[in-house]
Amino acid sequence: MAEKGNIAKRILRFYADGFRNMTVGRTLWAIIIVKLVVIFAVLKVFFFPDILSTRYDNDAERAAAVRSALSAPEPADKR
Repeated sequence: MAEKGNIAKRILRFYADGFRNMTVGRTLWAIIIVKLVVIFAVLKVFFFPDILSTRYDNDAERAAAVRSALSAPEPADKR
């Protein structure tokens, strides 16, 4: 039976060699990374503003607003 360290090394070497020998895969990974940057950086800035920091001055007011929103009863028409 092989040692655990040896197995971990072999697995890491397997993936490293696979990524090193990629041709089309590199382009696909580049596209995936660009898409993630667009989704998480650009869309967050424009479509998901930090409303709590703009409406409330300190952490205590923000916490109270979140608590009241979470503990507010559900409207009757939503049930």
